[in-house]
Amino acid sequence: MNKFSWYEAKSVEDALGKVNATVSEILAKNGNQTSAIFKAGGVDLLDLMKEGLVRPGMVIGIKNIPGLDKIDYDAKTGLRIGANVSLSEMESNDRIRDQYQALFQAVSHAGTPQIRNSATLGGNLAQRTRCWYFRSIDHDCYRKGSGTCFAQEGENEFHAVMDNQPCASVHSSSVATALLAFNAKVEILSSDGKKREVKMEDFFVHPSKDSRTENILKANEMITAVTVPAAGENIKSYYIKQGARESHDWALADVAVVAEMSGTRCKKAEIALGAASPVPVKAKAAADSLAGKEINEASAVNAGEIAMKNATPLANNGYKVPLFKTIIKRAILKTV
Repeated sequence: MNKFSWYEAKSVEDALGKVNATVSEILAKNGNQTSAIFKAGGVDLLDLMKEGLVRPGMVIGIKNIPGLDKIDYDAKTGLRIGANVSLSEMESNDRIRDQYQALFQAVSHAGTPQIRNSATLGGNLAQRTRCWYFRSIDHDCYRKGSGTCFAQEGENEFHAVMDNQPCASVHSSSVATALLAFNAKVEILSSDGKKREVKMEDFFVHPSKDSRTENILKANEMITAVTVPAAGENIKSYYIKQGARESHDWALADVAVVAEMSGTRCKKAEIALGAASPVPVKAKAAADSLAGKEINEASAVNAGEIAMKNATPLANNGYKVPLFKTIIKRAILKTV
């Protein structure tokens, strides 16, 4: 790990006045003594630094900035979660547990208890892919700007089975999968004081559009919160993560289903998939197939088939297709 200076930011404005790069920009340029970058929980950033991929000149601590560590709820506008709220704080929040079950389940399955104590919501969304070619300092892969995705012909058993050209990496945030299904938005503040809200699906960037970043954040911007629409009493949700073993592994496949129900009949639904594509994605056609239908074995199986209809598995990850079909079915049936 390289030497760097530390700056403890006292406010959002203070932090935005010091930062001058994103993780993606520093990785592309390898960093220098003038580069300054944010650190909240630091779970992903410190890994990148220890791996020799990111060498910032200054690290700006933002975890203790007042006001970014609150969870608020309004019956009309819904849930607002500050960017510095830890995953463990989300896990222990009664409102999230009782009204946003899929989000509670996703947070509860994210990493170990120690990681959840440190990791923040903003950092979890902004983390970079865990693809082993990307994380290897010896591989100049597509995500680093070379134009070569080694996973296409190499070891790809954990990689994307949808939209996996020209890069087969997957995003590592299970929390994002649940938030996507709830139609959450990301609140972003820039150094000029302008605030904007973007849909969760618009926050992430597919590598075909920009190979060097996973999200839309610019060097002068910071995630300040995530907002989630109010969940009525007829909203049912469920999340399933399938890992290689029952541990803190990243997901091989994860699914979140949010449905507005009338008894056993679905009025409308959202289905989100993680570890299927380089970015978390909605299975819109599959969700639409449930609208107005009874939720039963047949409709759940059909939705899984539709969701995986256009899958393009690689040589070693074809098992993910039936895996996704199965957990999509199971998650849908849990909404009844």
